[in-house]
Amino acid sequence: MATISNYTDLQTAVTEWLARDQDTTLIARIPTFIQLAEAKFNRELYIRQMEARATALTDPNASEPEFIALPSDFQSMRRMRLSSVQGKPCLEFMSGTQMDEFRYGNANTPGRPLFFTIFANEIELAPTPNAAYTVEMVYRTNIPPLATNSTNWLLTLAPDLYLYGALLESAPYMKEDGRIQTWALGFKTALDGLSNLGLTSTFNAGPATMRVSGVTP
Repeated sequence: MATISNYTDLQTAVTEWLARDQDTTLIARIPTFIQLAEAKFNRELYIRQMEARATALTDPNASEPEFIALPSDFQSMRRMRLSSVQGKPCLEFMSGTQMDEFRYGNANTPGRPLFFTIFANEIELAPTPNAAYTVEMVYRTNIPPLATNSTNWLLTLAPDLYLYGALLESAPYMKEDGRIQTWALGFKTALDGLSNLGLTSTFNAGPATMRVSGVTP
């Protein structure tokens, strides 16, 4: 089998492993199998390569200055802080209900944001910003889909995960194929190995030290 370095290579490899070259209906479904595998990766994979940092600027003159747009590849938030304020204070997460109680319990008085919540495709801040603040966020991203990218960092890092993931997603179509268990094991091995690599690459720089939050070492 040739090296898997891009979307076309991956489709070719899946075709070879399925060994159903004459089944044009099956071959036509391979992009769907890959798309389904990517959806599973986004739900189950947690590694540092999926983290990104972005900034946004609040606009006190906007019609709704308490809302800023989330990044287009956003999946979940890890941290938010006001990077334009001395000390770069972190914003505390609130649920939507807590946000409403805080905002209207304080007459919605503008001020420096202290809290945030996620609402649809936006971030809601409270208090409503009274000036232009630079908000820095560290968040978990979705994996760039191969349907619109010739390759991505995950295919480069773990082509085996993509291969077994796509093969496993073909299982409902293949039904009684005896290779399904092999594909499932290959997928689990690749996923577990990548997850373990993510842990060691993040935390293996030195021993972890217990610290009390807010106390300077």
